[in-house]
Amino acid sequence: MKKRLLLLLACAAFVLSAARPAAADQTTVETAAPPAAYGGHYLGNRAPLKPSPLLKLPVGAVQPRGWLYRYMELQRDGLTGHLNDISVWLIKDDNAWLMKGGNHGWEEVPYWLRGYADLSFILNDPEMLAETQTWIEGILASQKQSGCFGPPDPDAEHCDIWPNMLVLFTLQSYYEFTGDERVIEFLTRYFRWADSYPEDKFLTTFWETSRAGDMLYSCFWLYNLTGEEFLLNVAAKIRRKTQDWWQDLALPNWHNVNIAECFRVPAEWWMYTGQKSDLDAAYNNYWLIRAAFGQVPGGMWGGDENSRMGYIDPRQAIETCAVFEEMTSDMIMERITADPLWCDRCEEVAFNTAPATFTADFKGLRYLTAPNMPISDKSNHAPGLNNGGEMTEMNPFSYRCCQHNHTHGWPYYVENLWQATPDGGLALALYGASSVTAKVADGREVTIEEETRYPFEEEVQLTVNLKEDAAEGLTFPLYLRVPRWCEGMHLAVNGRMIDFDGEAGSWLRVTRPWNSGDTVSVTLPMTFALTTWQQNKNSVSLSRGPLTFSLKIKENYVPNDGYERRKDVVQAGFDPKDWPSYDIFPGSDWNYGLISPEAIDLSNLRIETKAWPEDNFPWEAEAVPLSVKVMGKKIPSWGIDQYKLCAPLPQSPAATEDSPAEELELIPMGAARLRISAFPTVE
Repeated sequence: MKKRLLLLLACAAFVLSAARPAAADQTTVETAAPPAAYGGHYLGNRAPLKPSPLLKLPVGAVQPRGWLYRYMELQRDGLTGHLNDISVWLIKDDNAWLMKGGNHGWEEVPYWLRGYADLSFILNDPEMLAETQTWIEGILASQKQSGCFGPPDPDAEHCDIWPNMLVLFTLQSYYEFTGDERVIEFLTRYFRWADSYPEDKFLTTFWETSRAGDMLYSCFWLYNLTGEEFLLNVAAKIRRKTQDWWQDLALPNWHNVNIAECFRVPAEWWMYTGQKSDLDAAYNNYWLIRAAFGQVPGGMWGGDENSRMGYIDPRQAIETCAVFEEMTSDMIMERITADPLWCDRCEEVAFNTAPATFTADFKGLRYLTAPNMPISDKSNHAPGLNNGGEMTEMNPFSYRCCQHNHTHGWPYYVENLWQATPDGGLALALYGASSVTAKVADGREVTIEEETRYPFEEEVQLTVNLKEDAAEGLTFPLYLRVPRWCEGMHLAVNGRMIDFDGEAGSWLRVTRPWNSGDTVSVTLPMTFALTTWQQNKNSVSLSRGPLTFSLKIKENYVPNDGYERRKDVVQAGFDPKDWPSYDIFPGSDWNYGLISPEAIDLSNLRIETKAWPEDNFPWEAEAVPLSVKVMGKKIPSWGIDQYKLCAPLPQSPAATEDSPAEELELIPMGAARLRISAFPTVE
């Protein structure tokens, strides 16, 4: 019905657009990826680095709309925007990032500021911008004569290079937004220090050697701006001191955040060497962890703190830090390779795992989140989870690293919805309601408005607007990603249906003389699919397009004593009354299996829709605007085990002890804080 309605609307729009028939006839559509080339209007690689196929737009060029804008508001009004009032590590007095001899700050300030700053730039919020500037000035003032900067010892010539890597990302965004040339001078002095510093003392700690790829990325960024050849020597030095992320059958360590953050390192180095083995190593890292521990829905894997052999059940969890680092790595891989795979993988994590790591008001988070998680509380679930302590409650005051290292995830996502291309075009990489303003063609500026409720709906509407001084008929390519799950994508330009042979997992290039008011209508048909996780006892997951579905479990939020337990890390005088901590307990049964896949007719499944939430935030169990009904049976023997976790999956098909068939409601996984997403099957 929806497709027929779209076709009728397209035909009507075509009639109304008859005043521009010649321009419509000049539209060409072909399967083509953005070209890897030098040049373009935005920063890309310069020789000898491999040419860039996608060019990151400056922060602020992409503005969120719809639920993405609501997410930005929730971050501003929630933890991201208020951690500087809550966290003891962000107190300005005696902070090592603001004053010589300060005694606290370490990674927490850079973690938090990395996203807080970008959020302030996207929202252009005066109060947040002023707060950001305070920290930027402190960082710039912390640079020593040698070029080293930041904690811990203001008089030493050695830096703790790991937190510095995070600061480099923030300074890059700050430079994009302000053009402040002090950043280039600062970074040049810093990398000259790195060049001259003795190699046996350079990048020596576990965190530094594991995560040196972040420094490599920033080194290449500066080289692309300045062309200073010494930076290539620094890059080679960083490569020599980086842990071995080039192994065929192993990873240098199994820490979940390191893997999410560092699997991409060989691809960054490939930009310099051009050797296929380097690029292949990054892909191998990605698939290796998923083959060993990632036979689960949601895009992540069972890492807990560190992945352990034999612990692969979907009750094994992942750190919130790793979730957002994975999204960031996927977006960097997308820009390096223009492979649509990385867009698909980023969306898989963003839509199915990321939203559930926080309460819907963005005021509480949990350290660990799992695909199968019917209880989320302050109990110690070790050794079932490879973390002792209170790791699954929703708490604004806990989890020192993740509490601060969540802020960049969604701002970075917004920034990477659109990319520039070196042939003077634009690429819509990640679908989401937004607007983009950028230079195209010969340098003239265009704004494209994107209206959509993706991923909850299939339709995407783009409207082109040229600057007033731009001539009509501005020709440039517009690249549209065809997701790997999408068959039969529909496309209309100014209401005119376009025939094309678009392949799933590819790019479409739409080229024409664009005029103000031109529209591009995209429909991404979403069909149901079942995935069988053979290594996890033949359990199954149901998906539709980029969304995986989870059993709707009644979520009972019970306030607990989180503040009292953690007030030693909360700033003095802070009033916690609006910042509760919660245990979440199930108010309905959860131990169900789905009728075996052979008995499920996917073509008969129907999405049930309800009104779009008034607050424009769909990632909550009672507000999510769609669900699906399937048949299942209760599995009485599958319950809560001695670790207060759901017991490992029973082998499919599981015994139901004559339980009757019941109709189950499934909702998008990202809206479910309590979830069963990998189901046993039953006869």
